[in-house]
Amino acid sequence: MEEQTQQPPHILLVPYPAQGHILALLDLAHLLSLRKLSLTIVVTPSNLPLLTPLLSKSPSIETLSLPFPSNTTISPGMENTKGMPPTSFTTLMHTVTGLYDPLLAWIQSQSHHPVTAIISDFFHGWTHTLAEKLGIPRMVFAPSGVLGTAVLHSVFRRMPQRSDPTDDKFVVSFPDIPKAPSYEWYKLSRLYRTYVEGDQVSESVKRNFLLNLKSWGIISNTFKALEEAYLENPLEDLGYQRVWAVGPLAPTDGVQDRGGANTVSSSDVTAWLDKCQEGSVLYICFGSQAMVTPQQATSLAAVLEKSGVQFIWVVLESTVIPEGFAERRAHKGMIIRGWAPQVAILRHVAVGWFLTHCGWNSILESVAAGVSMLTWPMTADQYVNAKLLVEEAGVAMNAWEGFGPPQEDALATVMAEAMGERGNAIRERSREMQMTAAEAVREGGSSSKDLDELVHELWKLKGM
Repeated sequence: MEEQTQQPPHILLVPYPAQGHILALLDLAHLLSLRKLSLTIVVTPSNLPLLTPLLSKSPSIETLSLPFPSNTTISPGMENTKGMPPTSFTTLMHTVTGLYDPLLAWIQSQSHHPVTAIISDFFHGWTHTLAEKLGIPRMVFAPSGVLGTAVLHSVFRRMPQRSDPTDDKFVVSFPDIPKAPSYEWYKLSRLYRTYVEGDQVSESVKRNFLLNLKSWGIISNTFKALEEAYLENPLEDLGYQRVWAVGPLAPTDGVQDRGGANTVSSSDVTAWLDKCQEGSVLYICFGSQAMVTPQQATSLAAVLEKSGVQFIWVVLESTVIPEGFAERRAHKGMIIRGWAPQVAILRHVAVGWFLTHCGWNSILESVAAGVSMLTWPMTADQYVNAKLLVEEAGVAMNAWEGFGPPQEDALATVMAEAMGERGNAIRERSREMQMTAAEAVREGGSSSKDLDELVHELWKLKGM
């Protein structure tokens, strides 16, 4: 075939410097490398270690390390959202646009191996302008589901406003999205809720999402069975762009480190889980960025203590756990500070439920493992994701929401119901979704076909 004899297309990948965004795009990069594409990944020095697992198994992938653009409001060496306060997120989005000129210069220097196309995170809308200048296509990589991506872009396209600027319960509907979903104001992305007309950073964020709608297409880390209603036809709120659903991109080996050095080994966690009955353990993790307050931690600890449920609870190094709790519950639970081998934990037969913030990577890792979820959304696309999981996919139950401490009796009741009879139907649905997800990424499955079609389109660009 022609695709096998030509020099392969050279694809430039530009991940966004946030843990969940980088990891998903690196998973995609690995799959593209297996299909013999030539890949270069853009990275800044502090984020380079995150690429180590990928480069060890995909040595043909090149890296382009560029200095992080300077900004007086971002501390030196702070090149990732990890550890940043939420208020700095929009500043980071605006700052990384400073990679435009060095990227342009590098691409123009590649006459021996010209860049065929750019695949960049949906927080890098500015790369569309870069691609236009170079006369090459740019594809958007969406680390969120297609529904969450559509809602995020819809608000910046339509700019809905509250009649009362203090009414956080104001309902915003999305009539151009299938099923016309609606969400209260506080459940919309903070990126939109903090938008200030005329502010340089806010306008940069808005422009980012509007530029995405002009792209050559969208690559989404999702799969047909999970979001079929939003994949059947091109969506107006995604600029009617072609969407390639190529997920779940979660690793299948069950032990791969996902972007950090584990503070506890997979073997140690497995040894602890091996002593537990099937489906008896509640896994708790709110991602790499959510800051659990002392009040939240105190309430959650009280619920775990009263319920007697077995658990693994992953917390950030800075999280304050009530004094003596870990020692009192050592026979029932394990607390992991820092990075945990989440994929391995979720795939252990003893884990029955996952209390999650509903970050999309965690969702797909849980779906791929067949583990039901208790939802506790806090920000970003998490409220949209939680509603999808509970009301449409049927693989989750609502547990709590927001940054306030949970009502202990209410959360304890949800945990008891999940572990009891009420949870049986959801657990069965989760096992069915697990099989569907596995089928999607197998050869001939919906996601595998979409990935093959994407690669074929990239090869066609060589002849243009």
